[in-house]
Amino acid sequence: MLRIILVRHGATPWNQERRIQGGSSDTPLSEVGKKQAGDLARLLNGENIVAIYSSPLQRALDTAQAIAQFHPVEVTVARDLREIEVGEFEGIPMASLGTTLDEFLLEWQQGGELEKLPNGESLADLAQRAWAFIQRLTSKYNDGVVVVVSHYFVILTIICQALEMPLSHIRRMRANAGGVSILDFSDKKPRLVAFNDTCHLS
Repeated sequence: MLRIILVRHGATPWNQERRIQGGSSDTPLSEVGKKQAGDLARLLNGENIVAIYSSPLQRALDTAQAIAQFHPVEVTVARDLREIEVGEFEGIPMASLGTTLDEFLLEWQQGGELEKLPNGESLADLAQRAWAFIQRLTSKYNDGVVVVVSHYFVILTIICQALEMPLSHIRRMRANAGGVSILDFSDKKPRLVAFNDTCHLS
């Protein structure tokens, strides 16, 4: 059986400032985020990890490298794991939207021709590239534990795809910084066995 552990990166200063942090923001981990990365490393220390994949963004890559220090595997960078490209909305305060970012993205997507954010991408674009990456993993690995370190919207769209749920369900889900979700694949059929577990965070 293949187990894919989905890890959201540790917190960044922009998380704490509640600024929109998409695929073009290469923000570092905050001190809190570094502690969360250490907590994740200790949590996954006992897992028989065969591979670790990470978004190329610094906040994810540093989290992945903290996890990798206890395992004889190198971190593989995968561009398809980067956060959704929010284009012109990159870095602006969340409060300026007047709603949550997931609600904003869903409302924008319902605009039809305007479903892509200006100079960005849509949730559907993100879901397609993220799920295609997961399918490549299930083709490459038959069993073992694979860790995937990524971002809020990447993880939630992957879970929606795995459970065959509409992307609109992301408005009812959360992926906290340092949180862990687990998908087990038996006969290529995914089962969600843990969702946004944060009990390991100090």
